[in-house]
Amino acid sequence: KLRLELAQYRELAAFAQFGSELDPETQARLAQGERILEILKQPQYQPMSVEEQVMMIYAVTNKFLVDIDVGDIVEFEAEFLEYMRNNFKEVGESIVSEGTMNEVTEEKLKKALEEFKQEYKRERDHYQREEVPEENEEKAEKPDHEAETA
Repeated sequence: KLRLELAQYRELAAFAQFGSELDPETQARLAQGERILEILKQPQYQPMSVEEQVMMIYAVTNKFLVDIDVGDIVEFEAEFLEYMRNNFKEVGESIVSEGTMNEVTEEKLKKALEEFKQEYKRERDHYQREEVPEENEEKAEKPDHEAETA
C-alpha cells in the first residue's frame, strides 16, 4: 500500500508540474504523498525502531496525518512517538513480540492517534492564539501620539 501510494505521488507530482489546475482528488493524493515522504525521512545516525516505523507508516497510510501541515510532520512524529512510549507502551511491545499488528493493537493505535491528534491540535491552536495578542499589545503600548504618527 505504501509503495503504491508513493509511486502514485511521484507520477502525479511529475504530471502536476505541467498543469496548473488540479482536481481535489489529485490535490489530496499529492498532499498524501508529501506526508509519506516526510514520514520516511530519518535523521542520519538516528535509526528509528521497527515498531515506531510501523506506527508512523500506519498513521500516514490510514490518513491520520492529512490535516497536519507538511512542515509540522517531523514535530508531530517526534511528539507522537514520545506520547506512545509514555502512554501506550504496550502497542510497540506487541508489534515487536508478535511481528505484526493484531486487531487489539490496531485499535489501541487508532485510539492513541485520535487522542494525540486532539491534544496536539488543541496545543497548536492555543499557541497560535497566544502569538496574535502580542502584536496587538505592541500597538497598544505605544503612546497615543506615536500611534497617530505610525
